[in-house]
Amino acid sequence: MQEKINIFWFRRDLRLDDNAGFRAALQDDLPVMPIFIFDTEILDKLPEDDARVTFIFETLQKMRNEIQEEYGSSIAMFHGEPKVIFQKITKDYNIQKVYTNRDYEPYAKERDEKITKLLEENDIEFLDFKDQVIFEKNEVVKNDGDPYVVYTPYKNTWMEKFRNTELEFQYTKRYMDNLVEHSRLPNLSLGDIGFKKSSLKVPDYQVTPGLIKDYEKKRDYPAVEGTSRLGPHLRFGTVSVRQMVREADKQRNKTFLQELVWREFFMQILHHYPDTVTEAFKKKYDRINWRNNKEEFQKWKEGKTGYPLVDAGMRQLNESGYMHNRIRMLVGSFLCKHLLIDWRWGEAYFAEKLLDYEMSSNVGNWQWIAGSGVDAAPYFRIFNPTTQIDKFDKNKEYIKEWVEEFGTDDYPEPMVDHKEARERALETYKKAVST
Repeated sequence: MQEKINIFWFRRDLRLDDNAGFRAALQDDLPVMPIFIFDTEILDKLPEDDARVTFIFETLQKMRNEIQEEYGSSIAMFHGEPKVIFQKITKDYNIQKVYTNRDYEPYAKERDEKITKLLEENDIEFLDFKDQVIFEKNEVVKNDGDPYVVYTPYKNTWMEKFRNTELEFQYTKRYMDNLVEHSRLPNLSLGDIGFKKSSLKVPDYQVTPGLIKDYEKKRDYPAVEGTSRLGPHLRFGTVSVRQMVREADKQRNKTFLQELVWREFFMQILHHYPDTVTEAFKKKYDRINWRNNKEEFQKWKEGKTGYPLVDAGMRQLNESGYMHNRIRMLVGSFLCKHLLIDWRWGEAYFAEKLLDYEMSSNVGNWQWIAGSGVDAAPYFRIFNPTTQIDKFDKNKEYIKEWVEEFGTDDYPEPMVDHKEARERALETYKKAVST
């Protein structure tokens, strides 16, 4: 008779400590076999040198090594469609329960429903936990139970609830003796999953007391290292959101803490309104007559618009997988308003390139800039890409770093006239939203 075991399924929580679902699994009576599935439903859409896949793979190998050396166990690696993998491992092992942490993206919710059904058919319990947010689903809603669609009242309720919540550190390491005693669980190489090592690296996050203290003062200037680079680490769970929120609260920095609240605001919007991935939250904005000129879209992607701050942002994205937050707003506005190209095109390009791509924030911010989303900027708010230089890159340090030919004859002329493009956008938007 095979030994009874429980499974812990790592997904967007790639750390061994302060991990809610992992701790719950380890505290149960049965030995725990940790697993990770390289999901072909996701991977098959990515380029073979995707830096995010390299980051996930290398993080998992570090975790495996630590578990092997310190606890004589490991993490079992699989590659395929999750349902097919679970069909196999339920035959290979005597599994009683599967533990995991919740994910709120539409594909993840659909996947988990299928897995739950499959496991139930095999008399296996599926248990999921809140881990990647402080508050989820219906935990921060209006008095009548409806979700907030404006950030400020959401934030106020979030903060009030936070003040009355004890944020418990989810110690897991003290329970690691409950891992299965087996250090030779199946492993995979990058090649086994059809990928090769990326030359791009996910940078370490910097959440020092100094950075948090100066965050408000420095965060808007792209030439200054004033942001935390925390995005990919929260996205893949290499850092605990509880730890970051505690740190921001300890330093009494409202601005930094509120950025983490924005993240949760967009996550609950995606949870309540999954259609916003492809449809405007404000339905009338789907009537906009986008120009969607492919040649102009190509120039925008390559950073050859003739507007230096826009071009610097796009080149930074293409070369590093990162773009400064202030510049994200500018390039988004330029695409939707100056070029009248559908926000969904920009969202898809960011999804392909950004190391910190998070569906909820990306969709939320693109809809915000297009005017079609929750709590959005009014459609007549159109950033001037030239005056933005005076405000945020006065000495052109950021521009010169990313646009080598700036100031020479090789730099292109502006592809559109700001005044004409602005008037065209206002007319197009007005026609769509007033009919």
